[in-house]
Amino acid sequence: MTKLFLFDIEGTTTDINFVHKVLFPYSFQNLENFILHHQTSPVILKAIEDVRQTVLEEEKLNLTLNEVIAKLRFWIETDRKHGALKEIQGLIWDHGYAKGEFKGHLFDDVKPFFTSVLETGAKIGIYSSGSVHAQKLIFGFSTSGDLTPMISYYFDTKVGGKRESSSYAKIAQLTQLHPSEIHFFSDIPEELKAAKMIGMHVTQLLRGDTSPSEYEGITSFSVFNGN
Repeated sequence: MTKLFLFDIEGTTTDINFVHKVLFPYSFQNLENFILHHQTSPVILKAIEDVRQTVLEEEKLNLTLNEVIAKLRFWIETDRKHGALKEIQGLIWDHGYAKGEFKGHLFDDVKPFFTSVLETGAKIGIYSSGSVHAQKLIFGFSTSGDLTPMISYYFDTKVGGKRESSSYAKIAQLTQLHPSEIHFFSDIPEELKAAKMIGMHVTQLLRGDTSPSEYEGITSFSVFNGN
């Protein structure tokens, strides 16, 4: 019996266009101003240092603050999954959500499915490359209202990359569940493969032009008939 339903966000619960055409451009446009006004914040200081350390290791370069900002913008354009970038983006989006400049997009079938999951006694978890803070913003300020009370667990790349089976093993460990008690939903076959390798049940979401794979696919949670 499934005790935890684990969800990817982008392309699974949320339209990819919302992330790439709303959230990413908003963070790109507001990045410089945000960092300059919060550069003494411990969180931002650590993020800046993490960027400098990564670039020093990868490119043997020591970056100025302006160069850090330019590098972060480049990483937004190339969709790099870097912890420092995700941390800063989440804080920038916090302001956008709070000011009502946008709401977190959720497909119409998400909230009803979450409700049906909870009615079975199972729990809901989120695993996304976006920071936990950013995840809570999408579901807290969503087009379907505040869904955060429905969600028990949030995981980001601090547990590891989403295409690495060790990440899913760690999630099972942290939730104190056997992998077979967890069902993972994503639109990305490589993520499903990593989860299935350790024994999780998996289902692919076929939203928009997502290509089918060897894994069971559904176009909507409303047609899900699994355990």
